[in-house]
Amino acid sequence: MRDTVKPDGALFGDPHETPDGTTVIPVSNPVGVFVIHDGHVKWEAAVDTTRVLLIGAMTGLMAATLGTLAVLRKPPWPDVVIRRTR
Repeated sequence: MRDTVKPDGALFGDPHETPDGTTVIPVSNPVGVFVIHDGHVKWEAAVDTTRVLLIGAMTGLMAATLGTLAVLRKPPWPDVVIRRTR
């Protein structure tokens, strides 16, 4: 936290104005920015879509692996034994 906070203790960066008149105010932690456009303030969260997709894929892979192991260990169908007596 000490590395990201300015020496004066500010948690917000200097405002930047884009050519279309939008003012962007960066925050010390990379979780998003405040955007001021036409007098309205909006929070834009920084979402790492790669991380979200990776977590979803890993969750699906784990569920498929555990399901496969459960079926191989004890199949859900009954044990069928055919006996012939003479």
